[in-house]
Amino acid sequence: MPDNSGIDDAARCTELATLGDITYVAVPSGVTLPEQPSQITVTPVTLTDDLKTQIRDASPHCKLIAERMLQKIRAAYTAEDEMYFARISIGVLSGQYVFETGEQAAVAAYGAHVEGVREWGRAQRAALGL
Repeated sequence: MPDNSGIDDAARCTELATLGDITYVAVPSGVTLPEQPSQITVTPVTLTDDLKTQIRDASPHCKLIAERMLQKIRAAYTAEDEMYFARISIGVLSGQYVFETGEQAAVAAYGAHVEGVREWGRAQRAALGL
């Protein structure tokens, strides 16, 4: 890894995951790696959707992002709240339920909160190249 002293976190290399005998590392653009020991081979990789999924599934960083996303949602809504909103929304969509006063606004607020959290998670993964 390059010496990041005095460089902001955006220029930090991050080990993402090891799949088989290959370790994937996010190297931000503009960062030049120093010469590596002979046992390390640096090869740029084209990330296919399948490879991104494999890395995300194995990455402790992505697992932490997912945990933080859940914490952000739980800070405002319980699991019971989510199940309630899902039940009534499915009921409305299937024509078996009609929103009562305030429910549609509550579902919309919940949806906006969750989408904000999901956008945060996508931005965190994008910063890792995923």
